[in-house]
Amino acid sequence: MLEHVAIWTKDLEAMKAFYCRLFRGKAGKKYQNSTEFHSSFESYFLSFGSGSRLELMHMPTISDGINTNGHEAIGLTHIAFSVETKEEVDAMAKKANDLGYQVILKPHQTGDGYYEMCILDPEGNRVEVTVLPQS
Repeated sequence: MLEHVAIWTKDLEAMKAFYCRLFRGKAGKKYQNSTEFHSSFESYFLSFGSGSRLELMHMPTISDGINTNGHEAIGLTHIAFSVETKEEVDAMAKKANDLGYQVILKPHQTGDGYYEMCILDPEGNRVEVTVLPQS
């Protein structure tokens, strides 16, 4: 079972606000560590209603990756949140747009049965909102 996914971030507080505001994440206490190996490391674990968790991490020495600003490359390319109805996907796209977040794929039906949309978080990571295909 997948326990959590982690994202390195430049702006820990902006990323926390994004995932809490749009996806109702609940942030745990901020963790800070300043050992020689992890100089100025900070993180939050965000928990979601489904039991899934997302770790947001910041350390000034981490460089930009090639999967930022909506670009795609080998490796983790997006995370997806599931909702119950197409109307919720549509509402999430509108809410994200109203809050100034970039919707890069408007709500649509995919060939493999998903109804989904895709937005960028404040640091350009792709975040899908989907309705699972009917079994």
